[in-house]
Amino acid sequence: MNKEQIESSIEKYFKSRVEKDPNIRNAFLFVHSDRLGIHLNLSEGVNSNPKAPYYIASIGKLFTSVVIGILVERGVLSYEDEISKYIDDDILDNLHVYKGVDYSREIKIKHLLNHTSGLHDYFSDKPKSGKPMIDIILSEPNRFWSPREAITWSKENLKSHFPPGEGFHYSDTGYLLLGLIIEKVTLNPFHTALHNFIFTPLKMDNSFLAFYSRPAKNSDYPIADLFARGKNVTNFTSLSIDYAGGGIVSTSEDLFKFMKALSNNQLVNKETFQKMRKGSGFFNLFFIGIDYGYGLMSFKTIPVLMPEKYNVWGNAGSIGSFMFYNEKLDAYLIGNLNNFGYHRKGIRLMFKVIDMLRKIE
Repeated sequence: MNKEQIESSIEKYFKSRVEKDPNIRNAFLFVHSDRLGIHLNLSEGVNSNPKAPYYIASIGKLFTSVVIGILVERGVLSYEDEISKYIDDDILDNLHVYKGVDYSREIKIKHLLNHTSGLHDYFSDKPKSGKPMIDIILSEPNRFWSPREAITWSKENLKSHFPPGEGFHYSDTGYLLLGLIIEKVTLNPFHTALHNFIFTPLKMDNSFLAFYSRPAKNSDYPIADLFARGKNVTNFTSLSIDYAGGGIVSTSEDLFKFMKALSNNQLVNKETFQKMRKGSGFFNLFFIGIDYGYGLMSFKTIPVLMPEKYNVWGNAGSIGSFMFYNEKLDAYLIGNLNNFGYHRKGIRLMFKVIDMLRKIE
Protein backbone atom coordinates (compact mmCIF):
# COMPACT_ATOMS: atom_id res chain seq x y z
CA MET A 1 0.00 0.00 0.00
CA ASN A 2 1.20 3.54 -0.71
CA LYS A 3 1.33 6.29 1.89
CA GLU A 4 -1.93 7.91 0.72
CA GLN A 5 -3.78 4.63 1.21
CA ILE A 6 -2.20 4.15 4.62
CA GLU A 7 -3.14 7.66 5.73
CA SER A 8 -6.70 7.04 4.58
CA SER A 9 -6.82 3.70 6.41
CA ILE A 10 -5.53 5.25 9.63
CA GLU A 11 -8.05 8.07 9.44
CA LYS A 12 -10.97 5.69 8.77
CA TYR A 13 -9.94 3.35 11.59
CA PHE A 14 -9.54 6.21 14.06
CA LYS A 15 -12.95 7.63 13.14
CA SER A 16 -14.67 4.25 13.48
CA ARG A 17 -12.88 3.52 16.75
CA VAL A 18 -14.22 6.73 18.30
CA GLU A 19 -17.73 6.31 16.88
CA LYS A 20 -18.07 2.76 18.23
CA ASP A 21 -17.27 3.73 21.83
CA PRO A 22 -19.96 5.93 23.45
CA ASN A 23 -17.56 6.75 26.31
CA ILE A 24 -15.15 8.50 23.96
CA ARG A 25 -16.62 11.98 23.53
CA ASN A 26 -13.58 13.41 21.75
CA ALA A 27 -10.20 12.02 20.75
CA PHE A 28 -6.93 13.02 19.10
CA LEU A 29 -4.39 11.21 16.94
CA PHE A 30 -1.15 12.60 15.53
CA VAL A 31 1.20 10.54 13.35
CA HIS A 32 4.39 11.85 11.77
CA SER A 33 7.25 10.09 9.99
CA ASP A 34 9.79 11.83 7.78
CA ARG A 35 11.06 8.44 6.64
CA LEU A 36 7.62 7.27 5.51
CA GLY A 37 6.41 10.68 4.33
CA ILE A 38 3.43 10.54 6.70
CA HIS A 39 1.83 13.46 8.53
CA LEU A 40 -1.60 13.23 10.14
CA ASN A 41 -3.15 15.50 12.74
CA LEU A 42 -6.65 14.21 13.50
CA SER A 43 -9.47 14.71 15.96
CA GLU A 44 -12.90 13.15 16.31
CA GLY A 45 -15.90 13.72 18.53
CA VAL A 46 -18.04 16.54 19.84
CA ASN A 47 -16.70 20.01 19.01
CA SER A 48 -13.27 18.56 18.33
CA ASN A 49 -10.44 20.22 16.43
CA PRO A 50 -6.91 18.85 15.85
CA LYS A 51 -5.43 22.13 17.11
CA ALA A 52 -7.34 22.12 20.40
CA PRO A 53 -5.38 21.83 23.67
CA TYR A 54 -5.99 18.89 26.00
CA TYR A 55 -4.85 17.48 29.33
CA ILE A 56 -1.94 15.08 28.84
CA ALA A 57 -2.05 13.36 32.28
CA SER A 58 1.03 11.26 33.17
CA ILE A 59 2.78 12.11 29.92
CA GLY A 60 3.71 15.16 31.98
CA LYS A 61 6.03 13.01 34.10
CA LEU A 62 8.44 12.90 31.16
CA PHE A 63 8.53 16.72 31.17
CA THR A 64 9.34 16.71 34.88
CA SER A 65 12.08 14.15 34.27
CA VAL A 66 13.58 16.23 31.46
CA VAL A 67 13.76 19.31 33.70
CA ILE A 68 15.54 17.18 36.33
CA GLY A 69 17.90 15.92 33.60
CA ILE A 70 18.72 19.47 32.53
CA LEU A 71 19.47 20.43 36.13
CA VAL A 72 21.69 17.34 36.52
CA GLU A 73 23.65 18.33 33.42
CA ARG A 74 24.11 21.83 34.85
CA GLY A 75 25.50 20.38 38.07
CA VAL A 76 22.69 21.77 40.19
CA LEU A 77 21.71 18.35 41.51
CA SER A 78 22.44 14.63 41.08
CA TYR A 79 20.27 11.58 40.54
CA GLU A 80 22.02 10.14 43.60
CA ASP A 81 21.06 13.03 45.88
CA GLU A 82 18.88 12.19 48.84
CA ILE A 83 15.68 14.22 48.72
CA SER A 84 16.25 15.38 52.32
CA LYS A 85 18.72 17.84 50.80
CA TYR A 86 15.83 19.69 49.15
CA ILE A 87 12.55 18.78 50.88
CA ASP A 88 11.45 20.64 54.02
CA ASP A 89 11.31 18.70 57.28
CA ASP A 90 7.56 19.22 57.75
CA ILE A 91 6.95 17.28 54.52
CA LEU A 92 9.72 14.77 55.08
CA ASP A 93 8.73 13.75 58.61
CA ASN A 94 6.96 10.36 58.50
CA LEU A 95 6.73 10.57 54.71
CA HIS A 96 7.90 6.97 54.20
CA VAL A 97 7.34 4.64 57.15
CA TYR A 98 7.48 0.92 56.38
CA LYS A 99 7.09 -1.76 59.04
CA GLY A 100 7.79 0.77 61.75
CA VAL A 101 11.00 2.10 60.16
CA ASP A 102 11.18 5.65 58.76
CA TYR A 103 12.98 5.56 55.40
CA SER A 104 12.10 9.13 54.42
CA ARG A 105 15.70 10.37 54.48
CA GLU A 106 16.99 7.43 52.44
CA ILE A 107 14.92 8.27 49.35
CA LYS A 108 16.99 9.52 46.43
CA ILE A 109 15.94 11.55 43.40
CA LYS A 110 16.44 8.52 41.16
CA HIS A 111 13.97 6.55 43.31
CA LEU A 112 11.26 9.12 42.71
CA LEU A 113 11.94 9.21 38.97
CA ASN A 114 11.62 5.48 38.37
CA HIS A 115 9.03 4.69 41.07
CA THR A 116 11.36 2.65 43.25
CA SER A 117 11.05 4.81 46.37
CA GLY A 118 8.43 2.56 47.97
CA LEU A 119 6.23 5.59 48.52
CA HIS A 120 2.46 5.44 48.38
CA ASP A 121 0.50 6.70 45.37
CA TYR A 122 -2.21 9.19 46.27
CA PHE A 123 -4.02 8.54 43.01
CA SER A 124 -4.41 4.74 42.98
CA ASP A 125 -3.65 3.42 46.48
CA LYS A 126 -6.58 2.72 48.80
CA PRO A 127 -6.56 4.73 52.06
CA LYS A 128 -6.64 3.12 55.48
CA SER A 129 -10.10 4.65 55.92
CA GLY A 130 -12.29 7.15 54.11
CA LYS A 131 -12.62 7.93 50.42
CA PRO A 132 -9.96 7.15 47.81
CA MET A 133 -8.48 10.28 46.26
CA ILE A 134 -10.27 9.81 42.93
CA ASP A 135 -13.59 9.97 44.81
CA ILE A 136 -12.49 13.13 46.60
CA ILE A 137 -11.45 14.73 43.30
CA LEU A 138 -14.87 14.00 41.81
CA SER A 139 -16.93 14.91 44.88
CA GLU A 140 -15.06 18.14 45.68
CA PRO A 141 -14.60 19.69 42.21
CA ASN A 142 -13.90 23.21 43.49
CA ARG A 143 -11.08 22.24 45.84
CA PHE A 144 -7.59 23.42 44.94
CA TRP A 145 -4.83 20.99 45.90
CA SER A 146 -1.33 22.35 46.46
CA PRO A 147 1.44 19.72 46.16
CA ARG A 148 2.13 20.06 49.88
CA GLU A 149 -1.51 19.35 50.73
CA ALA A 150 -1.60 16.32 48.43
CA ILE A 151 1.65 14.90 49.87
CA THR A 152 0.38 15.44 53.42
CA TRP A 153 -2.89 13.66 52.59
CA SER A 154 -0.91 10.82 51.06
CA LYS A 155 1.39 10.23 54.03
CA GLU A 156 -1.48 10.52 56.53
CA ASN A 157 -3.85 8.15 54.74
CA LEU A 158 -1.73 5.65 52.79
CA LYS A 159 0.83 2.94 53.52
CA SER A 160 4.34 2.73 52.10
CA HIS A 161 5.26 -0.43 50.19
CA PHE A 162 8.97 -1.28 50.65
CA PRO A 163 12.32 0.34 51.52
CA PRO A 164 13.75 2.68 48.86
CA GLY A 165 15.31 0.84 45.92
CA GLU A 166 13.84 -2.56 46.78
CA GLY A 167 10.86 -2.75 44.43
CA PHE A 168 8.64 -0.92 41.96
CA HIS A 169 5.41 0.87 42.86
CA TYR A 170 4.05 3.62 40.64
CA SER A 171 3.83 6.81 42.70
CA ASP A 172 2.28 10.11 41.66
CA THR A 173 3.21 11.30 45.14
CA GLY A 174 6.86 10.93 44.18
CA TYR A 175 6.47 13.23 41.21
CA LEU A 176 4.88 15.94 43.37
CA LEU A 177 8.09 15.79 45.42
CA LEU A 178 10.16 16.17 42.24
CA GLY A 179 8.21 19.32 41.41
CA LEU A 180 9.06 20.75 44.84
CA ILE A 181 12.73 19.82 44.36
CA ILE A 182 12.77 21.67 41.04
CA GLU A 183 11.28 24.71 42.77
CA LYS A 184 13.91 24.53 45.53
CA VAL A 185 16.93 24.47 43.23
CA THR A 186 15.67 26.90 40.57
CA LEU A 187 14.19 29.37 43.09
CA ASN A 188 11.14 29.53 40.83
CA PRO A 189 7.72 27.87 40.72
CA PHE A 190 7.58 24.55 38.88
CA HIS A 191 5.51 26.01 36.05
CA THR A 192 8.17 28.69 35.47
CA ALA A 193 10.79 25.96 35.09
CA LEU A 194 8.61 24.22 32.49
CA HIS A 195 8.27 27.42 30.48
CA ASN A 196 11.93 28.44 30.83
CA PHE A 197 13.51 25.06 30.06
CA ILE A 198 11.02 23.52 27.62
CA PHE A 199 7.96 25.45 26.43
CA THR A 200 9.66 28.73 25.48
CA PRO A 201 12.84 27.33 23.83
CA LEU A 202 10.77 24.88 21.76
CA LYS A 203 8.09 27.45 20.93
CA MET A 204 5.43 25.23 22.51
CA ASP A 205 3.15 28.25 22.53
CA ASN A 206 -0.07 26.43 23.44
CA SER A 207 1.34 24.50 26.41
CA PHE A 208 1.00 25.38 30.09
CA LEU A 209 0.56 23.93 33.59
CA ALA A 210 -3.15 23.91 34.38
CA PHE A 211 -4.20 26.13 37.31
CA TYR A 212 -0.70 27.62 37.51
CA SER A 213 0.28 29.28 34.24
CA ARG A 214 -0.99 30.43 30.87
CA PRO A 215 0.17 29.54 27.34
CA ALA A 216 2.32 31.98 25.40
CA LYS A 217 -0.52 32.25 22.89
CA ASN A 218 -4.20 31.76 23.62
CA SER A 219 -5.73 28.97 21.57
CA ASP A 220 -8.67 29.59 19.27
CA TYR A 221 -10.20 26.46 20.77
CA PRO A 222 -11.22 25.55 24.35
CA ILE A 223 -9.54 22.71 26.25
CA ALA A 224 -10.97 19.40 25.02
CA ASP A 225 -13.52 17.86 27.36
CA LEU A 226 -12.12 15.29 29.78
CA PHE A 227 -14.34 12.63 31.36
CA ALA A 228 -14.21 10.46 34.47
CA ARG A 229 -16.98 8.02 35.38
CA GLY A 230 -19.28 9.75 32.93
CA LYS A 231 -18.65 13.22 34.39
CA ASN A 232 -17.17 16.09 32.42
CA VAL A 233 -14.27 17.08 34.71
CA THR A 234 -12.54 19.52 32.37
CA ASN A 235 -13.10 22.51 34.62
CA PHE A 236 -12.70 20.73 37.98
CA THR A 237 -10.29 22.74 40.10
CA SER A 238 -9.51 19.50 41.94
CA LEU A 239 -7.45 18.43 38.90
CA SER A 240 -4.85 20.85 40.27
CA ILE A 241 -3.58 17.86 42.26
CA ASP A 242 -1.78 16.57 39.13
CA TYR A 243 0.89 19.33 39.24
CA ALA A 244 4.31 17.81 38.36
CA GLY A 245 2.81 14.36 37.86
CA GLY A 246 0.54 15.22 34.95
CA GLY A 247 -0.99 18.70 35.11
CA ILE A 248 0.19 19.93 31.71
CA VAL A 249 -2.25 21.01 29.01
CA SER A 250 -0.81 20.88 25.49
CA THR A 251 -1.60 20.18 21.84
CA SER A 252 -0.55 17.37 19.52
CA GLU A 253 1.69 19.73 17.53
CA ASP A 254 3.38 21.00 20.70
CA LEU A 255 3.96 17.46 21.98
CA PHE A 256 5.51 16.60 18.61
CA LYS A 257 7.96 19.50 19.04
CA PHE A 258 8.92 18.15 22.44
CA MET A 259 9.42 14.57 21.26
CA LYS A 260 11.39 15.60 18.22
CA ALA A 261 13.69 17.74 20.36
CA LEU A 262 14.13 14.94 22.89
CA SER A 263 14.89 12.31 20.25
CA ASN A 264 17.48 14.62 18.66
CA ASN A 265 19.22 15.41 21.98
CA GLN A 266 18.22 19.06 21.88
CA LEU A 267 16.90 19.04 25.46
CA VAL A 268 19.34 16.69 27.20
CA ASN A 269 22.51 15.07 25.89
CA LYS A 270 22.83 11.44 24.80
CA GLU A 271 24.31 10.29 28.10
CA THR A 272 21.47 11.79 30.14
CA PHE A 273 18.90 10.44 27.71
CA GLN A 274 20.28 6.92 28.02
CA LYS A 275 20.11 7.19 31.81
CA MET A 276 16.48 8.26 31.47
CA ARG A 277 15.74 5.22 29.31
CA LYS A 278 17.52 2.68 31.48
CA GLY A 279 16.84 4.12 34.93
CA SER A 280 18.75 2.30 37.66
CA GLY A 281 18.58 -0.94 39.59
CA PHE A 282 16.61 -4.06 38.73
CA PHE A 283 13.07 -2.91 39.46
CA ASN A 284 12.18 -0.96 36.32
CA LEU A 285 9.43 -3.34 35.19
CA PHE A 286 6.24 -1.29 34.86
CA PHE A 287 4.32 -4.08 33.17
CA ILE A 288 5.24 -7.16 31.13
CA GLY A 289 7.21 -5.81 28.16
CA ILE A 290 7.37 -2.26 29.54
CA ASP A 291 10.29 -0.77 31.45
CA TYR A 292 10.08 2.53 33.32
CA GLY A 293 13.31 4.53 33.45
CA TYR A 294 13.62 8.09 34.71
CA GLY A 295 10.18 9.34 33.67
CA LEU A 296 10.45 7.46 30.39
CA MET A 297 8.53 4.34 29.43
CA SER A 298 10.13 1.84 27.00
CA PHE A 299 8.39 -1.09 25.31
CA LYS A 300 10.83 -3.95 24.85
CA THR A 301 10.72 -7.14 22.83
CA ILE A 302 9.28 -10.22 24.54
CA PRO A 303 8.52 -13.16 22.19
CA VAL A 304 4.78 -13.57 21.56
CA LEU A 305 3.80 -11.03 24.23
CA MET A 306 5.54 -7.92 22.84
CA PRO A 307 6.84 -8.15 19.26
CA GLU A 308 9.83 -6.05 18.22
CA LYS A 309 7.65 -3.91 15.94
CA TYR A 310 6.13 -2.30 19.05
CA ASN A 311 9.46 -1.10 20.44
CA VAL A 312 8.73 2.52 21.32
CA TRP A 313 9.72 4.99 24.02
CA GLY A 314 7.81 7.88 25.54
CA ASN A 315 5.06 7.98 28.12
CA ALA A 316 1.31 7.49 28.55
CA GLY A 317 -1.50 8.57 30.83
CA SER A 318 -4.51 7.04 32.55
CA ILE A 319 -6.91 9.02 30.34
CA GLY A 320 -5.84 7.22 27.17
CA SER A 321 -3.14 9.76 26.35
CA PHE A 322 0.10 8.58 24.73
CA MET A 323 3.25 10.12 23.28
CA PHE A 324 5.79 7.70 21.79
CA TYR A 325 8.54 7.41 19.20
CA ASN A 326 9.18 4.28 17.11
CA GLU A 327 12.81 4.46 15.99
CA LYS A 328 12.54 1.76 13.31
CA LEU A 329 9.73 3.58 11.51
CA ASP A 330 10.99 7.04 12.52
CA ALA A 331 7.39 7.58 13.60
CA TYR A 332 6.02 9.88 16.29
CA LEU A 333 2.71 8.64 17.67
CA ILE A 334 0.67 10.99 19.85
CA GLY A 335 -2.95 10.79 20.93
CA ASN A 336 -5.60 11.04 23.60
CA LEU A 337 -8.98 9.41 24.28
CA ASN A 338 -9.83 11.84 27.12
CA ASN A 339 -11.42 9.31 29.45
CA PHE A 340 -10.05 8.10 32.81
CA GLY A 341 -9.30 4.39 32.77
CA TYR A 342 -8.63 4.31 29.02
CA HIS A 343 -4.84 3.91 29.21
CA ARG A 344 -4.85 0.41 27.70
CA LYS A 345 -7.18 1.47 24.89
CA GLY A 346 -4.87 4.34 24.06
CA ILE A 347 -1.90 1.97 23.78
CA ARG A 348 -3.91 -0.45 21.64
CA LEU A 349 -4.79 2.41 19.29
CA MET A 350 -1.11 3.24 18.97
CA PHE A 351 -0.23 -0.41 18.24
CA LYS A 352 -2.89 -0.55 15.52
CA VAL A 353 -1.41 2.54 13.86
CA ILE A 354 2.06 0.93 13.96
CA ASP A 355 0.62 -2.15 12.24
CA MET A 356 -0.81 0.06 9.49
CA LEU A 357 2.40 2.05 9.02
CA ARG A 358 4.35 -1.17 8.48
CA LYS A 359 2.22 -1.90 5.39
CA ILE A 360 3.68 1.00 3.39
CA GLU A 361 5.44 -0.38 0.32
